[in-house]
Amino acid sequence: MTVHFPFDNSYAALPANFFARVAPTPVNAPRLIKLNTALAEQLGLDPTWLASPEGVDVLAGKRVPDGADPIAMAYAGHQFGNFVAQLGDGRAILLGEVIDRSGVRRDIQLKGSGPTPFSRRGDGRAALGPVLREYIVSEAMFALGIPTTRSLAAVITGEKVQRETMLPGAVLTRVASSHIRVGTFQFFAAREDIAAVKRLADHVINRHYPDLATAEHPVRALLDAVIRRQAELVARWLHVGFIHGVMNTDNCSIAGETIDYGPCAFMDAYDPATVYSSIDEMGRYAYANQPRIALWNLTRFAETLLPLIDSDEKTAIELAQSALGAFTDIFNDAYQGGLRKKIGLFTSQPNDEALVQDLLAAMTANQADLTNTFRQLGAAAADPAGDASVRDQFVNPAAYDEWAAKWRQRLSAESEDGATRAEAMNAVNPAFIPRNHRIEAAIQAALADNFAPFEELVAVLAKPYEDQPQMADYTHPPAMDERVLRTFCGT
Repeated sequence: MTVHFPFDNSYAALPANFFARVAPTPVNAPRLIKLNTALAEQLGLDPTWLASPEGVDVLAGKRVPDGADPIAMAYAGHQFGNFVAQLGDGRAILLGEVIDRSGVRRDIQLKGSGPTPFSRRGDGRAALGPVLREYIVSEAMFALGIPTTRSLAAVITGEKVQRETMLPGAVLTRVASSHIRVGTFQFFAAREDIAAVKRLADHVINRHYPDLATAEHPVRALLDAVIRRQAELVARWLHVGFIHGVMNTDNCSIAGETIDYGPCAFMDAYDPATVYSSIDEMGRYAYANQPRIALWNLTRFAETLLPLIDSDEKTAIELAQSALGAFTDIFNDAYQGGLRKKIGLFTSQPNDEALVQDLLAAMTANQADLTNTFRQLGAAAADPAGDASVRDQFVNPAAYDEWAAKWRQRLSAESEDGATRAEAMNAVNPAFIPRNHRIEAAIQAALADNFAPFEELVAVLAKPYEDQPQMADYTHPPAMDERVLRTFCGT
């Protein structure tokens, strides 16, 4: 018998209160939209079989493959600051886990595969638009080098789902290091089930941080490690202008991956106050707020671990506060270090932070495009003639000229030549990001059963640091009538 998915399931072996066993709900007429062949091969799966009718049935949830142990994971979460004691996978089912060709354990999850005990009166389904958005953005994040969940496949179900209107249904096959969240720990902590919190912590250490198993205090070390990964992750989001949109604790991955691409977006014109999510009316998860919210989420994580950190509550709180106190320095080191690279600095000097902040302030005041400004700086570093293309990004080009004079004076303190500097800058400043208007255009075409724009966008975004002159249109910010100012959750 051929084993198409070499499952090796560990989460399903945990106690029954960690999840609900539930099979995907079959659909009528699934059709493959997109298969991520390279990812399939990395996972040790056969792309040819996955693209076959039998494989598509699995990707759509119509057929459960041998070795699968389908479950919906339980978790809680703070949603926009309000605690909900039971959330869980309401429209996602974890088929199982595989060990990829690098020896890394990966979850294989179907998103939009039907109702579960956690659906809270929802239909458990996904519409085509949100599935395509997550496929596009998660794979773009991977190409940008930012830790993320991945998209293995997108399948149209042949059925309609009711949202504001009737829309085509779809299923996304999502791959993650795991789907364990801060909210997973909160689920058990809220029930004062300390044994379950301990069991979960041991599982996370074994799966994600095995080196910590031999630490003097493994749970304290786990808190430190998760803080570091989240701080560094959010810094990298800011470098490329990514706004998550729903940084609830149930969307905060213990593995340090970007997860749940709902009303997310990438900024065009730089403005720290930018919000896209239609449900974030108060700007809680605005671009510049993301580091603060990450720390807030991590504080909630630390609270769940207090009984495991130390038997004395006061001591546990002091130790947790000390760990959380490291977040700001870790984030600042990652954020400022990345910004220095983005403006072509190979060394660090005391005034570098002020230099970068002056640029960002000028960009905000002049509605300069974040991606294009930094990308064009590479050309300006190689040759002052490149200043013209950077100046074009500014409403008042003199604002750039004023900053560039200080920048060039700072560059003169380093020995690298312009070509070397430009090459290094282009390696961290993408030419292509998944711009909102391009995603929306791809979705609208797909709703008319035209997937060519989606395919082309995915292909362009797979090589974000290459110039791709033939695809230069994809670097353009939206025209006024193309701007997409609000993004929406798929539920």
